[in-house]
Amino acid sequence: MYITSLTLQELREEVRQIGWEPYRADQILNWIYKRFVFDFEQMTNLSKEQRAFLKDNYLIHSLDLLNVVEGGDSKKFLFRTKDGHILETVLIHERDHLTICVSSQIGCAVGCTFCATAKDGLIRNLRAEEIIDQFLQVQSLTKERIRNVVFMGMGEPLANYENVRKAVEIMVSPWGLDLSKRRVSISTSGLINQLKRMAQDKLMKELNLAVSINAPSQNLRESLMPLSKTNTLEELLEVLYGFPYPPDRRIMIEYVLIHGVNDTVDHAKELARLLKKGRKKFKVNLIPFNPDPELPYRRPPMENVYRFQKVLWEEGISTFIRISKGPEIFGACGQLRSKRFVLR
Repeated sequence: MYITSLTLQELREEVRQIGWEPYRADQILNWIYKRFVFDFEQMTNLSKEQRAFLKDNYLIHSLDLLNVVEGGDSKKFLFRTKDGHILETVLIHERDHLTICVSSQIGCAVGCTFCATAKDGLIRNLRAEEIIDQFLQVQSLTKERIRNVVFMGMGEPLANYENVRKAVEIMVSPWGLDLSKRRVSISTSGLINQLKRMAQDKLMKELNLAVSINAPSQNLRESLMPLSKTNTLEELLEVLYGFPYPPDRRIMIEYVLIHGVNDTVDHAKELARLLKKGRKKFKVNLIPFNPDPELPYRRPPMENVYRFQKVLWEEGISTFIRISKGPEIFGACGQLRSKRFVLR
């Protein structure tokens, strides 16, 4: 069993059944999540017998680190699961902090035509311990403390709701990684039922929410994001308008700009009409498409991006341009792919 698959309460129950005092669970998790110690032998406030028992019966790492690819302001970590699948995690150096972009699935079933991850289809969900281990291993190799987590790696986080929720609980709990809930972001393609569930979830509704729209009309969105056939743009916006954020928080609308597909002034005007009544509810991130040799799309010229932004700003919609980091190592938005690498 993986220690990192358990919450504090679950581990307290585990050690109670072994016959240990419940506070031993607190000590174990303190070593892992506060000191980033992953060798039971080094947990010196436990007895030799207890350390030997843990070593014989429990594991900490659920992933094997295969390689680190550096790209200036970002690093991509390649991990292999115990059943042999490859996943990618990206560490991003922001101006004044570090952000880790974690994966939640091997592949993805959503099928966005502009995303490299979708080419693999969905292989399986990542378990909570596999999500957490991405953070633990990257942090252990990084001197500066990682403060921000974005679920924007491989997969659709809300399609793996239970495992993502448990990983989030470990991330934000005082006994766990103790991150601020406002520094954890869920990026979704817009699964309506799961968004409704998130809105009712005491823990999940406090996280940052980013929703990929990528088109201002139902027909165009369906052509780019097939899930829109059953998760329509109209229904999605209705759910987002009703999402229980306080007045000082806004939902991030993500829009990947693809040259000649969804990047014209007319598209911008249509998007502005779509979002106008919720301009205090939303802010927009414009993401110029990150090219991939296996995808047929092109990155728009920056003048198109600025024109698009100007239309939205003139309608009172806060709009920002996000130039993804790590494109030279295929670590940018939409570029992560498990089967790109052939390991020998």
